[in-house]
Amino acid sequence: MANEIYKPGDKVPASGIYKVLHDRNHIQEHEVTAVLDEHFPPCNGCGKGAHPRFQLVRAAHHINNYKGFKE
Repeated sequence: MANEIYKPGDKVPASGIYKVLHDRNHIQEHEVTAVLDEHFPPCNGCGKGAHPRFQLVRAAHHINNYKGFKE
């Protein structure tokens, strides 16, 4: 999973921190959090035909899904 590359519209396979790679003329690489089973979003600024790519840096349980915090 850590070496997989995801694109906008793909379902997030694991909650955690993802590296985002944009069109290099648009914005530098950065990190975001993403939540399991949501979808990776498109970028409004990458330009026509260009899409960001997402790569898992570190998986983490979302607090709402972690058994130790459930009511």
